[in-house]
Amino acid sequence: MKRFAMAAGLVMLASTCANAQTSEQLVKGATDTSNVLNYGMGYNLQRFSTLNQINKDTVKNLVPVWNYSFNDDRSEESQPLVYQGVIYVTSHNATMAVDAKTGKQIWKTKVEYPAETPRIVCCGIINRGAALYDGKVFRTTLDAHVIALDAKNGKELWRQKAADIKEGYSMTVAPLVADGVVITGISGAEFGTRGFIDGWDPATGKHLWRTYSIPSPDEPGGDTWKGDTWKLGGGSTWITGSYDPELNTVYWGIGNPGPFNSSVRPGDNLYTCSVLAMDPKTGKIKWHYQFSPNNPFDYDSVAEMVLADMNVEGKPTKVLMDANRNGFFYVLDRTNGKLLAANPYVKVNWATGIDMKTGRPIETDVSKDAREGKKVTVYPSILGGKNWEPMSFNPQTGLAYANTLNFGGKYKAEPVTFKQGEWYLGMDLTDPWEFGDGPRGHLKAIDPLTGQSKWEAPSDIPRFSGVLSTAGGVVFSGQLTGEFEAFDADTGKKLWQFQTGSGIEGQPVTWQQDGVQYVAVTSGYGGVYSLFSGDERLAKVPPGGSLWVFAVKQ
Repeated sequence: MKRFAMAAGLVMLASTCANAQTSEQLVKGATDTSNVLNYGMGYNLQRFSTLNQINKDTVKNLVPVWNYSFNDDRSEESQPLVYQGVIYVTSHNATMAVDAKTGKQIWKTKVEYPAETPRIVCCGIINRGAALYDGKVFRTTLDAHVIALDAKNGKELWRQKAADIKEGYSMTVAPLVADGVVITGISGAEFGTRGFIDGWDPATGKHLWRTYSIPSPDEPGGDTWKGDTWKLGGGSTWITGSYDPELNTVYWGIGNPGPFNSSVRPGDNLYTCSVLAMDPKTGKIKWHYQFSPNNPFDYDSVAEMVLADMNVEGKPTKVLMDANRNGFFYVLDRTNGKLLAANPYVKVNWATGIDMKTGRPIETDVSKDAREGKKVTVYPSILGGKNWEPMSFNPQTGLAYANTLNFGGKYKAEPVTFKQGEWYLGMDLTDPWEFGDGPRGHLKAIDPLTGQSKWEAPSDIPRFSGVLSTAGGVVFSGQLTGEFEAFDADTGKKLWQFQTGSGIEGQPVTWQQDGVQYVAVTSGYGGVYSLFSGDERLAKVPPGGSLWVFAVKQ
């Protein structure tokens, strides 16, 4: 009887270990083709897979395997995670576990938040995904909480409040688990908040540390804010950072300063429009690089900080890449923050270039006039040369594949008064766009060191989905009109498309299970472009959130 009990205990332990994801598995996530363990398909955020069953020849035979409904009509920007045959995916109001082969729901846990919460959300009622670690699913909620669920049954294990929605804070970010710490960012720069990044204990939810993206006067960088302007300085942190386990450094992008009217906040306004290199255990800042000091144009720098090893001037270099919203493609040495390259990848008129010695932009009269209160036409617009939608880097081609924007904006500063919980912009938004007659966006294959495109695939309505590239020579993306697309990674030729029924703003992923390669993407329309562009061509795109999974027809 004792031997039987011991054997049963060993079986239970083995089962528990099988379901408990480890730090070692997360570190190897970028090369684990059987699972999708990390946001960005790896700590490096490259969104690249070595799988090649789906390739230039076979992609034409891609067919839907199943479709799972979220029962939700909001924008679906979540990236699915896949672990041991189970897909974990989020929406703004639920977390779901789905059988990866059949599409059958295993569990669904609703997310409740106060009815007034959407009032303090600037750009869509959304959630961008979860994190997995030690048998738990971690996510954030729109009303600024961080929660942990049991991966087996969806039961809530702990919940912690990160901030108060009454002050303008919200959360849409997918957490990052690095060196055993759950790390989260915050939204709210448009409401006069002070941004931060938090560290949490994954087992208990204990708050471990907080690093403010807007330093107080007694902290390094505090002298870049005049008077009390730091208290309302913005600096949101709403996109997940990358992590280099070898250097034990997290790289996290920081958003725009508040308000947009830069005359209200003279100075460089650190650490807005920057990247922070941080210690994951303590949140201590190791170094920073600011892309756009004292920026008036909403050129936040929250978007993905992609890590890679590449030759720079013949020398193997650990780099960080960022297709910045300000229109320049940056390459930094991620060991120290040294600028290695910065070149425009879209039309830019607010600066002529980046000073390679100082790292600062060489601004034009467009920036000068904007700060003086004159109305200007600026390229890129306040939506940027690329918005939040994550790019992919293929180490085999050496190219970054990014959905870029091809229009400018009309900018004029206006007086602004802070009132808690209300917009704090200081910009005239009555006519903010400068649309031309051509395509409003391109999927581009960009050389990181030059900013030049090897090819570009135009789109009349810009794409706002994430991008996935594979060793099969295929690049996946999606249209706001619902088409899921595949392109030749070398030429940009469209190889395949499928209509998903609603606009695609999600983040495609791929994995292999039982010898079959799958591709998954969320579909569901309603993000920042649809909310603010006034593009009447999208009026007939139906809402409705779901998860699509595809494979090559056998």
